[in-house]
Amino acid sequence: MYSFRLLLSGFLLASTTAVMAQGASNIRINEVLTNNTANIEDEYGQREAWIELENTSFTTYNIRGMYFTTDRSVLNPDMSVPERIKRMSVIPSGDPRTQIGGRQHLVFFCNSNPAQGKLHLSLKVPVSKPVWIGFYNGNAVELIDSVTVPALAADQSYARHGNQWSVKSAENVTPGIENFIKTDETKDAKLKREDPHGFGITLLAMGIVFFCLALLFLFFWLFGLIMAHIDTAKKVVNTQPIKPITKTVEVTHDIAHATGNILQDGLDKKGIDKEVYIAVISMALKQYQDDVHDVESGIITIKSQRTGWSDEGNQMTHFSTPVIPTSHKAPNIPKTPEIR
Repeated sequence: MYSFRLLLSGFLLASTTAVMAQGASNIRINEVLTNNTANIEDEYGQREAWIELENTSFTTYNIRGMYFTTDRSVLNPDMSVPERIKRMSVIPSGDPRTQIGGRQHLVFFCNSNPAQGKLHLSLKVPVSKPVWIGFYNGNAVELIDSVTVPALAADQSYARHGNQWSVKSAENVTPGIENFIKTDETKDAKLKREDPHGFGITLLAMGIVFFCLALLFLFFWLFGLIMAHIDTAKKVVNTQPIKPITKTVEVTHDIAHATGNILQDGLDKKGIDKEVYIAVISMALKQYQDDVHDVESGIITIKSQRTGWSDEGNQMTHFSTPVIPTSHKAPNIPKTPEIR
């Protein structure tokens, strides 16, 4: 178990070191100016030699604790680390500007006093003489980048363009930004220079297409969800249990309207028969609630029915027969009408 933990710790340490080394390898020397007479000034208005670093990756990396040197003796592999550090100038911590963002640049002033600022180094850079500059990782052993700067005239710089270096005239020096930028450069030429193989524009186009497809999917998904809810609501409204409720609401509204009219008539009559109106309305509502009323067609049918009055008439006719003169006809006695 102890051996496994030791092996795992060693693996994690090696992985962390590899990741840090990979991030550090993206930092490189981008431009150097050794004879500064009319170029940029520091915070105190002084013109000093400067070195520009560039982060070639698209992620942020902190370069605090890394080293610059102009002493070639540190290339001796047998030199101890403490002895190397004595011949180097460290990048101090405590300044957020040492967090170099992706594709960003940072300028350090040389031949200066570190007490003047975090970007001021005591690194000795000779004026108008060739100089070797090395950039080391925080372990003071791993050389990240190096360049041999030739003797430069006043305000000239030595700048990197890809893997090539060249001398730039004073009017073309670009501290803190990308090298070899032309103000009259067309957009097509700039795109071709920055993305010669077309990978960037391809990824951008694919990203836009997938983003639009995602928006369309979201729109149609929401639209389908809304339509499904509308169909469900329609089905619920059209179901049979809803109809009696709707009819009850309509009848209740009619009864309420009639009740209002009746009560208003009662008030006009100064309260006369108001109790009767209320009793009738209450009975009607009770019958409607109990559903005891019949469904009637509105047609009244009257049928005839035999009664005892007809029998009495026959008896009276039987016992007392009137004498009808021969010269006169008997009067017609109408029959009982039958009403349907």
